[in-house]
Amino acid sequence: MSVLGNVIWFLLGGFLPAVMWFFFGLLWSVTIIGIPVGIQCFKMAGLQLFPFGKEVTYDGMGAVSFLINLIWIFIGGVELAITNVIIGLLLCMTVIGIPFGLQSFKMAKLSLMPFGARVIHVR
Repeated sequence: MSVLGNVIWFLLGGFLPAVMWFFFGLLWSVTIIGIPVGIQCFKMAGLQLFPFGKEVTYDGMGAVSFLINLIWIFIGGVELAITNVIIGLLLCMTVIGIPFGLQSFKMAKLSLMPFGARVIHVR
């Protein structure tokens, strides 16, 4: 089921935010200090493309992750969160789109706090 969900998600709502994650990853990678943030953005772009079958936990967030998340909110986080919320609202207009809208809302939360989050593969 997660493969079919990921294919439908890719077509309906995952591509645009994934491109935005990739763009912000390139933007952060311009500086040497921002390269670790850029690498995390590229990982999140992959998760944005195929979120079904994965859960996100926030149990390992430390002080450094918190500080990077604060900076991230102003340089990329708000734009990605708004995009995911709008896509989620559009998808939730139909009964069939509700699971996809919920994935979009999960990605909106992750867009605001991506650093220190752990992705768990669920089978």
